[in-house]
Amino acid sequence: MRGIKRRFIKLGTCSRTLGYILNQEFDNPREDAERALDPLAGGIMQNGYQCGLLWGASLAVGTESYSKHKDLNRASAVAIEATQKIMQSFSTRTNYIDCYDISETNWKSKRSFAKNMITGKFLACFKLAQKWAPEAIEAAKEGLSHETSDLPERCNSCASVVAKKMGASEEEMSMVAGWAGGLGLSGNACGALAAAIWMHTLKLCRETPGKSFYNSQIAQDTLESFYKETDYKILCKEIVSKSFDSLDDHTEFVEKGGCSELIEVLARS
Repeated sequence: MRGIKRRFIKLGTCSRTLGYILNQEFDNPREDAERALDPLAGGIMQNGYQCGLLWGASLAVGTESYSKHKDLNRASAVAIEATQKIMQSFSTRTNYIDCYDISETNWKSKRSFAKNMITGKFLACFKLAQKWAPEAIEAAKEGLSHETSDLPERCNSCASVVAKKMGASEEEMSMVAGWAGGLGLSGNACGALAAAIWMHTLKLCRETPGKSFYNSQIAQDTLESFYKETDYKILCKEIVSKSFDSLDDHTEFVEKGGCSELIEVLARS
């Protein structure tokens, strides 16, 4: 696959780049939704958690899943399982899923950022996108081809619930469904937080076409509200003190009010 490095440079962030590439592959261009991924680059507001390539790829999978199924429960279940396939593919390629482990850079530190630039480490992100994008497409297609008859009839995602409370359409709820439980139920940095940041940014993108909100104040405010509510925990498995073993497990947790107070804080942030 050619031209990915140039596309990365033009779009500016890893998260937006993979969202764009997979949306193009599935013929689902969503310019505002892709631009709204910018704050998730660098592992959520440059904090080094899950690589932005994963957030972008998962969003595109959720978009295609809704296009295929139309039913939100089915679309959400497939989006979560396809996100798991994408994460497996990414981990096979890099041995990690977190931005910090891959880049060895603290993007919040001026010294660390400067070192990344001076030593040319930043080029590794372009190379990773170039190498992994074709693999991401194959993993996405494999996940999206899942036979839905063996999936639960009901599937809920913490990320989708936040999005709904913030005015999302069913398609937008499906877009973020794969972020459930810290991306594909992995227990990593909170998918509901990412959904709130994305929804706020999506609104800004629609109000101001063509502008990037990579460092928006509203995203920073959302993160601060989240930290206050969680006592500065960000990993899903630490916030809920458990791991999710299945789609049913996560759906039951959400529908019984799990993280309800945090979800309300994020929706109001």
